[in-house]
Amino acid sequence: MQDAITDILRQYDLVGKYLDENATKKIETYLDTGLDRVKILKFINSRASKIIKEASLQLYEEQPELLRPGGNSYTTRRYAACLRDLDYYLRYGSYALIAGNNNILNERVLNGLRDTYNSLGVPIAPTIRSIQILEEIIKFEIQSVYSVDNLLISEPFQYLVKILKNSDF
Repeated sequence: MQDAITDILRQYDLVGKYLDENATKKIETYLDTGLDRVKILKFINSRASKIIKEASLQLYEEQPELLRPGGNSYTTRRYAACLRDLDYYLRYGSYALIAGNNNILNERVLNGLRDTYNSLGVPIAPTIRSIQILEEIIKFEIQSVYSVDNLLISEPFQYLVKILKNSDF
């Protein structure tokens, strides 16, 4: 897993260049947002199970057919697998957020997800919606605790959504 700084350094090292103004600005932006990233991470860590529970309740309220016979969350085993996946998206989203780099999402979540979901018959639309709900919950609830830049929260979750929407699922 790489953070924003490591990624910048790797790019410049590959071409044997010193860091230019563009690289310096990217590093400065990452460092300037560091405290907000830590606040968001602490918030997510302290409320992870509550966020997962709220996201699943909202998803199943919006899409109750998922819980009915034939639905993808029907049976205890499938329901538990959906909650586990929500936890993965939240946890890896928090990793990407603190790192300021979405590479971990490719490495640990997105690579191979299509094959796995296709083999299990998991529909992608509810997955995308659940990730959007996670983002919405965090943005809404964090307001009562911290004043942070919502774009930092959005980056990893919107990246997941974008890739999942643009993939051939």
